[in-house]
Amino acid sequence: MKKYILLTVACAFLLGTTSCNDFLDNEPRGVLSEADVVTPENVDGFVIAAYAALGNDHYDTPFSLWPYGNVRSDDAYKGGSGTNDIQAFHFFEISNNIRSDFGELDRLWYLHYVGIGRCNKAIAALNQLSEAQYPNKKKRIAEMKFVRGHFYFMLKILFKYVPYVDENTPIDDYPKISNRAKTDQQLWDAIASNFEDAASNLPATQSEVGRPKKSAAYAYLAKVRLYQAYEQDDNYTVTQINPVTLQKSIDAANQVIGNYTLESDFGYNFLPGTHENGPESVFSIQYSDNDGTLFGRLNYGDVLSLPQGLGCCDFHKPSQNLVNAFKTTPQGLPMFDTYNDTDLNYNQLNNYKVDPRLYHTVALPGLPWKYEENKIYQESWNRSPGTYGYYASLKENVPVGCGCTVNVDPFYANSKNRIIIRYSDVLLMKAEALIELGQINEALPLINQVRQRAANSTVLTGSYTSNNLISKYEPGVNCTWNQDFARKALRWERRMEFAMEGSRFFDLVRWGTAAGTMNTYYSGEKTKRSYYSQAGFDHGIEEYCPIPLAQINFSQGLYKQNNGY
Repeated sequence: MKKYILLTVACAFLLGTTSCNDFLDNEPRGVLSEADVVTPENVDGFVIAAYAALGNDHYDTPFSLWPYGNVRSDDAYKGGSGTNDIQAFHFFEISNNIRSDFGELDRLWYLHYVGIGRCNKAIAALNQLSEAQYPNKKKRIAEMKFVRGHFYFMLKILFKYVPYVDENTPIDDYPKISNRAKTDQQLWDAIASNFEDAASNLPATQSEVGRPKKSAAYAYLAKVRLYQAYEQDDNYTVTQINPVTLQKSIDAANQVIGNYTLESDFGYNFLPGTHENGPESVFSIQYSDNDGTLFGRLNYGDVLSLPQGLGCCDFHKPSQNLVNAFKTTPQGLPMFDTYNDTDLNYNQLNNYKVDPRLYHTVALPGLPWKYEENKIYQESWNRSPGTYGYYASLKENVPVGCGCTVNVDPFYANSKNRIIIRYSDVLLMKAEALIELGQINEALPLINQVRQRAANSTVLTGSYTSNNLISKYEPGVNCTWNQDFARKALRWERRMEFAMEGSRFFDLVRWGTAAGTMNTYYSGEKTKRSYYSQAGFDHGIEEYCPIPLAQINFSQGLYKQNNGY
């Protein structure tokens, strides 16, 4: 059983009645006043309720964003029994028939605002106490701003324009705040302010691993500022990359670098048990089993990705394009322009040299499942191979023998933590900002640090793989290190390092390359999979999800819909 933030029961809220009758003026029995609830003894209940929201997702509303960050990109197929199985995700996969009335989008929006509302309630409650009454006041408020910033960041990359409410917003004013009350840049600034405030008041260390540290706030601030730097017009075209904002991202990343280290083997980041909350984990969502509750605090958001041969339901399947991208040249460099000319054949692996991260990211038939040499991944484990192929996603899944899975029929859920920010992300974010500022020589060692770790990542797979080859970039020896090449190398590195972790599509939108990348991808997939025949990405529309129709109706038309929906 893992060590977690201790949970306390959240309290009921005040109900009030008024009447001229003396009898009705009496406080009803069993109803708590706000003064009764907001006490030093009870206030942690508000905080824990907000933390709990981080894991309150569901298989069709996953906070890992796998349908929107991976399936919507060139990294993954939807999977499942066929195209009608969670059909909304199929439409996102082919960028066609995406509608504002999808219930999955409405529920995802709602769950994010439940989390934000809990953070606001916790901050408001904490503000009613003095530091003398509650010495952890500043630290807890900082934690809540971090969590709130996380929820807003996810909403921002999904929907672009969302209403911004905080602890100072009267509840009665919530329906009056438009999703266009703040401009794009103002909304980024508001989100960044959460992490700036958090960084100012969080401690350098936390005794309970589920709580963010100062460096975690700076890491998230670096991410927010990096996204913000790529300024877009109303048609989602990147019009400039703001150098001042890039520098803010670098400054925040510098507060993180040196406080963490890369795991010695890439695969350790994605193993349960003693490897969780490791030296590379900047911030993770904490899950548990055997914790005294019925099933435990399990990762329901990623429960669908287990192959059918091990449970259910064979969703979130790596694309052939992604697998091909792991091929390397005889010099150990990416095959930038030719990687997809021919498909990697998993029955003839020794015909290729590959980036070792392939074997930590993709389950290939004939090889051990999650490093278990007595459990070989079989073609027969695939549910719809004629539609979605024979690969499975490894990172969110666990070894069969880990003892960390729970049968919640028909699913097998696991209690492995989900990492939100890894140290390698911080290194590559800084490298990206440096490249766009023209400081390409300073970016080189950061990228090479990540590639060197990839080259070393054969500890878990070395007994059954021998075709690993990846090299560092050596200017004048194996590459010409100019800005164009450095940019290409950085963007490739992000794909290999974070494949199937929910970020690929959002990277493409940030860079302004989503339409070109996706339409090139679709042209290749149409020759292999018939269900891609109607696929096509419309620039200026499909970079963002539609604002859920139910939310527009709830706002009585106050919310403005995104382009084209």
